[in-house]
Amino acid sequence: MVSMVQNVAIDCANAYELARFWSEVTGRPLDPDCEPGDHETVVLLAEGPVLYFNQVPEPKTVKNRVHLCLRPETTRDEEVRRLLALGATLVADRRNPDGTGWAVLADPEGNEFCVLRSEADRRAPQ
Repeated sequence: MVSMVQNVAIDCANAYELARFWSEVTGRPLDPDCEPGDHETVVLLAEGPVLYFNQVPEPKTVKNRVHLCLRPETTRDEEVRRLLALGATLVADRRNPDGTGWAVLADPEGNEFCVLRSEADRRAPQ
């Protein structure tokens, strides 16, 4: 017997608004039962576990011990620009001149996540 991952839980100050951000990031809808002001909100991913946003009273104080890594359909650099326009912030730029590496961003509540190279980036000659 094994366990299946049901969701990835993200504590936050405003569950609905942060879920809306991640809905835009992933291009996936919110659960239709979720409404503004809900203390629990879900983003329905295409496959695998859902993103579950849980409103908590305490603020984020330290670096995440678990984070999401995104592999974009466009280039990594195009995706970084898109996510910054959505409200993310650049935390650390780990991109290398040869095209390898990743970018560390934070969502509007400061939760870190990484943007990896796309499949097209990985196939491009260095």
